[in-house]
Amino acid sequence: MNVKPNIGIVNALVRITVGLTVLAWSTSKLVKRPWRDSYLMMAMLGGMKVAEGIVRFCPLTALFERGQDMVQEKRKQEGNHNNDEAVDDILPYNPS
Repeated sequence: MNVKPNIGIVNALVRITVGLTVLAWSTSKLVKRPWRDSYLMMAMLGGMKVAEGIVRFCPLTALFERGQDMVQEKRKQEGNHNNDEAVDDILPYNPS
């Protein structure tokens, strides 16, 4: 798997700052109430944001970009000029 940076430097710095803030808040709450799993989950999410900022790679951004590339390829293959038709072909809508 080829992991290239897909977020900018400002976005990375914001992720590190917010991640460290969430991590500090959740660990301070976890000290008072160690039986609460929600604080542990928040600590892991904060740590994940710090890691995303350091590595400058976000898996959700990569997934979104990959989906956009798939829509563009589908449009080129079929010659569609309407983006909605290409999206409907990739992600069919089932109202049931």
